[in-house]
Amino acid sequence: MAMSIPVAPFEGDPSLPEKVDVAVIGGGIIGVMTALTLAERGVSVAVFEKGQIAGEQSGRNWGWVRQMGRDVAELPLTMASLRLWGQLNERIGAETGFRRTGITYLCYNKTDLANWGGWHEKGKQYGMESRMLSAQEVTELLPGSAGGLLAGLHTPTDGRAEPWIAAPAIAEAARRKGARILTDCAVRGIETAAGRLSAVVTERGTVRCGAAVLAGGAWSRLFAGNLGIDFPQLKVIGTVARVTGVEGIAEMPVGAGNFAYRKRLDGDYTVALRNANIAPILPDNFRLAFEYLPSLLQTWRELKLRFGASFFRELAVKRSWSNDARTIFEEVRTLDPPPNHAFTRTALANLSRAYPAFARGHVVQEWGGVIDVTPDAVPVISAIGTLPGFYIASGFSGHGFGIAPAAGQLAADLVMGTTPIVDPKPFSIARMRPKLK
Repeated sequence: MAMSIPVAPFEGDPSLPEKVDVAVIGGGIIGVMTALTLAERGVSVAVFEKGQIAGEQSGRNWGWVRQMGRDVAELPLTMASLRLWGQLNERIGAETGFRRTGITYLCYNKTDLANWGGWHEKGKQYGMESRMLSAQEVTELLPGSAGGLLAGLHTPTDGRAEPWIAAPAIAEAARRKGARILTDCAVRGIETAAGRLSAVVTERGTVRCGAAVLAGGAWSRLFAGNLGIDFPQLKVIGTVARVTGVEGIAEMPVGAGNFAYRKRLDGDYTVALRNANIAPILPDNFRLAFEYLPSLLQTWRELKLRFGASFFRELAVKRSWSNDARTIFEEVRTLDPPPNHAFTRTALANLSRAYPAFARGHVVQEWGGVIDVTPDAVPVISAIGTLPGFYIASGFSGHGFGIAPAAGQLAADLVMGTTPIVDPKPFSIARMRPKLK
């Protein structure tokens, strides 16, 4: 069955290696960046992807590469990632779509002004180049506005890239450096020896390894749970659209309270209804309700709760299995949720009022994507102390594409025991699960 997004084609390796130093579970952008970093350092590594490279959220996100607006716990990692994105095309010898265009958040009311003004003050403490612009300065920077602006928060060093080509290009570069890349090859579980991880067991056979990095996106909680690791993670579903026929709009990504857009390499625009996601009510929502309550109280206006058949489908999914049994990872190769058409219509209507040029645009493609979210919306990039040799790099909460270069490097640093690119403490599993430290 064809997916709703046209990810750049990638052909996986035909056969399994017998042994590697590190196995990476998941072929999204975090997994392939981890593999690229390890391969460049001479570490033998294999990526195991149950479907296709970037088939899920890594190929479905907005394509923003930003520091602005991040949680302060993430800022050092996001700033490091921007530096790495700027070198990435040359590093891999291929196009990722990265362009340092700048990003602007628009303020149409006093609440926006207070929020972004407050973040601006925090950002300055980390050396961010962001600055608050007057309404006139925003209009000069972003011509075509219908007015009503109070101000804008602008970061000239932020940018954009193309999700549908970036991760496959990185995967190809990792392979040229010696990594093995397996697609349509689900990992079912692991084996241990002498109290530590010794192999991964795939649907095609067993591969011996000294370490494994779980970069499974929205599937990570289920996989970790089968190993006795309670990784807190829930799912939300975003909707994105491709709009064509729009001219005279600036190159940079722009966000406001009720819309977001960015220019694409093909000349069209990626458009979304900002601060609007579907939160399907699933069994894990009840299991993790207490942990997520604080964040839910802060973000409830952004989420549309839905109860339906997905609850019962997930309730029927086995939460434990043996390594010789067929798993849900083989039955569901790709999460490809339907888009919310009402979100797209509303986003385009809001955009057209703010920038009338969008009134001439029309939607040529829509898609949905499943975003994995931790209780504090900060990822886990961490060793798991109860299982030596096992690491998690997941829970990116919609930020993974933009911070992938440094996140992958941090995961590689942890596996190798080298000096980490940034302080790993904010991303440790210990902040949520002290017993797993």
